[in-house]
Amino acid sequence: MANEELFTALQHPLDATDLSQLGKKYSGKVRDCYTTDDGRRIIVVSDRISAFDRNLGVLPLKGQILNRIAAWWFEQTKDLVPNHVIETPDPNVLIAKECTPLPVEMVMRSYLTGTTSTSIWVHYEKGAREFCGHQLPDGLKKHQKLPKTLLTPSTKAAQGDHDVSASREDILKLTGMPVEDFDRAAELSQILFAEGQRISAERGLILVDTKYEFGKTKEGEIVVIDEIHTPDSSRYWFANSYEERFAAGEAPESFDKEYLRRFLAAKGFMGEGEIPEIPDDIRVESTIRYRTAIEQLMGEKFVPNLEDPIPRIRKNLGI
Repeated sequence: MANEELFTALQHPLDATDLSQLGKKYSGKVRDCYTTDDGRRIIVVSDRISAFDRNLGVLPLKGQILNRIAAWWFEQTKDLVPNHVIETPDPNVLIAKECTPLPVEMVMRSYLTGTTSTSIWVHYEKGAREFCGHQLPDGLKKHQKLPKTLLTPSTKAAQGDHDVSASREDILKLTGMPVEDFDRAAELSQILFAEGQRISAERGLILVDTKYEFGKTKEGEIVVIDEIHTPDSSRYWFANSYEERFAAGEAPESFDKEYLRRFLAAKGFMGEGEIPEIPDDIRVESTIRYRTAIEQLMGEKFVPNLEDPIPRIRKNLGI
């Protein structure tokens, strides 16, 4: 995929959909979801990008990239952890079983890093030595591997609000969710993260941290939903340069949306106030990093569909 194609794609991004004939619509930060009468959820993955719990506009072809890698990861892990996928009939569309979402995001962390208000590093840097019920030792450095992998769950904030990271006990109090649902989701998160780290390591990557969402099917089974191990929900570093850069006090090489977060943070934006203008070359570079991530993970080239997305989606869904 030539970079010129990315600049061209930026001129007609998939930033919103109106496919009301599919069913009841719900728009999230990135996905437009349509609930059908026959128990399916049609998920259209847009090119919208969010960080610091704010909508930052679009990245070219980001939706196709996210949908491709999420489908790939769902396929890789389906024998370990059940998921909601039925099919992917379009580059931007995933059709899934309708589930009732659990009111928690399961965040797994293996490194002391991050830039957002909910990140473990920001808390640690301010002197906190407890995070989501976990005790942290003194003397750790930014980007250092944690003594053990931590589950640091958070509430699922409404759009525009901030997620709240908390301990298991506090999450149960805040959400009122059943203990057995939380513990089952926590168990599945551990399995998914271990497998994600294993596969990533085989491909020269470090899966640093990630978040999972879970839902309950009409039969009562808890399954992973939304997305897994995408550059939106996960942080990846190059393994071959990590040790050297960490020893030099440099940020690890990454290709997730941390690149865009760092650009905004350098402009003084941490989620509050007016969003700085994001130049097209920064948006394209962000997509290049997403593309690099999924190509290295899947071991194959990402071939985008450059058709006008809305007519193509309508055709592929038969509407």
